[in-house]
Order: sequence, then C-alpha cells, then structure tokens
Amino acid sequence: MLRVTDAISIDERELEERFVRASGPGGQNVNKVSTAVELRFDLGASSLPEGVRARLVRLAGRRLSDDGILVIRADRFRTQERNREDARERLVELVRQATVVPKRRVPTRPPRAAKERRRDDKKKRGRVKRLRGSRDVD
Repeated sequence: MLRVTDAISIDERELEERFVRASGPGGQNVNKVSTAVELRFDLGASSLPEGVRARLVRLAGRRLSDDGILVIRADRFRTQERNREDARERLVELVRQATVVPKRRVPTRPPRAAKERRRDDKKKRGRVKRLRGSRDVD
C-alpha cells in the first residue's frame, strides 16, 4: 500500500509499472538497460474518493490519457529502483495535492470610497495630460 494521507492509501495492485529505455545519463548503459519507469494509474478503477479523483483529473493535465489513466514517466536516475521510487513519490505528491479542497471564493464588491478614489485619480490624471498638450497661440 502506498500511503498518501492517514485516510487515503493506494493499493499496489492499482499500479502498473513498465520499464523502458531512458534517455539522459547512463553512458553506454542507457542503450542496454531499461531503467526508465512508466507508472500507470487508472483513475476510473481506483479506490480514491470522488472529490479527490475529480481534482486529480484537473491537476494531472497532459499526464492523463484519454482513457483516464494517469501516466508518470521517471527517468531522472541511472537505476531502475531509484526511478521506480521517484515515480511513486511523484504519484503520492500529486494525489496529496488533490486532497486539498480549494477555498470557495466569496465574491466581494469594492467599497464606495474606493470607487470615488479611483474616479478622483482618473480626473487628476486626465487634467495632467490635458495640461501637457500643445497650446494654441493666437
């Protein structure tokens, strides 16, 4: 079980890992060994609460396939094990971000004094600009 919070855990069986060849550091080893990890997590079949799942869809962006599968590719490190840990940590962090319920915005209106200040400032600015203009000499 991958522990996200005290209340939320992801079962290992919900994750699918594929090891592929990576670009980047590794020298000649990079052409022989599949060290990059492609972690796939099916959001539709997951045990996540509905609200978390909806926020995760929004956060995932390009990492979410059309089928609703979250794909995280990790190839920062030279070893398969480190990349595997990195992919899992990134998944946990993404789900942790999705657990935060955004505050509802309460629409407010500007106070009357602020509107008047704005109008006065506009008038002063207009006056300054008018005085800068060319004067007709008769």
